[in-house]
Amino acid sequence: MTDLEHPTPAQESSPDLARLNAWPGLAGLPGTGHVTSLDPLKGGAQNQLHTLVREDGTELVLRRPGRHLAAGASDAFRREGAVLAALAATDVPHPRLYASVQDPEILGAPFSVLEKIDGFMPRGQLPGAYAENPDWRRTVAFAFIDGAAKLAQVDPYAHGLGELGRPEGWLARQTPKYLKVLHGYRDTPGYRETESPEVDTVADWLTAHTPQSGTTGIVHGDLQFANVMFAHDAPRLAAIVDWEMASLGDPLLDLAWILTAWREKGDPPGSDPQFQPWDGMPGRAELVAHYGDLTGRDVSGFRWYQVLACFRLAALLEGSHARALAGKQNSRMGEAMHAYAGWLWAKARQEIDGA
Repeated sequence: MTDLEHPTPAQESSPDLARLNAWPGLAGLPGTGHVTSLDPLKGGAQNQLHTLVREDGTELVLRRPGRHLAAGASDAFRREGAVLAALAATDVPHPRLYASVQDPEILGAPFSVLEKIDGFMPRGQLPGAYAENPDWRRTVAFAFIDGAAKLAQVDPYAHGLGELGRPEGWLARQTPKYLKVLHGYRDTPGYRETESPEVDTVADWLTAHTPQSGTTGIVHGDLQFANVMFAHDAPRLAAIVDWEMASLGDPLLDLAWILTAWREKGDPPGSDPQFQPWDGMPGRAELVAHYGDLTGRDVSGFRWYQVLACFRLAALLEGSHARALAGKQNSRMGEAMHAYAGWLWAKARQEIDGA
């Protein structure tokens, strides 16, 4: 095959370069001169990320949907743009938004231009002092919770985000919504044989113990290690990224979502921490108490949110398994997601049994 048959990243991006340099909005971005390159960045399972470089060396991040534009991509980018614009007036660590463009005529899809964060996604082997110093790991764990607490304290109505979602009945809607999703997978041949026996048991417990009321705030919707960046130079949360799933609801679910990725003694076997080394990390109870102190929230009923987070995440992961069984996704990936969902079912049951 020739280079023309398999274009390089630079060749693939050249049409976008030309269109970006013809875009009048370029004049409003930081830096001067034309865009000289769009270099692919790692990260973003559903979206493409590129470092946008201008002639004077200014680096920004261009974020856009994948080449195969998914339904609802414009709505997701509009939602993310609205949230990031509102957060500019807060102390929530996030990338500054320089442009949110919904017009697909410019690049063939909606896109946003963001501040480039000096940091790294904490997955796999940690770098530098994070690997060498357990105090750094402990400090940044609490900093992660600080970020979630700061978001929880933002008044969405005071920042123009009252239309971000439907908070009325939000808690009561969660279990039936994701149970319907899980039951829908049963139509996939081969799924019922591997479905967890805990699905309906956990759903029944959640329904019976749903809190009568909660606190309305901005919910990130996917607050996890893959969607945050830690600073290189200090044990600090540099930014929370990927805001396209943000909505209005009870922010305690964000805390619970973070803690589905936590590992500590006594957890069910079969799932390793998402980064190494893990020693020195605080336990879930410490982090929940810290969050409660920062926000003033009553966290005595947090167990329900932890079970809900396991239930909801397992429902999403089982979608990968069902798609793999249907031949629509890589089978190895589907099996890995199914195994992780199995751990989440076990963790949910452990939480229920400890209630």
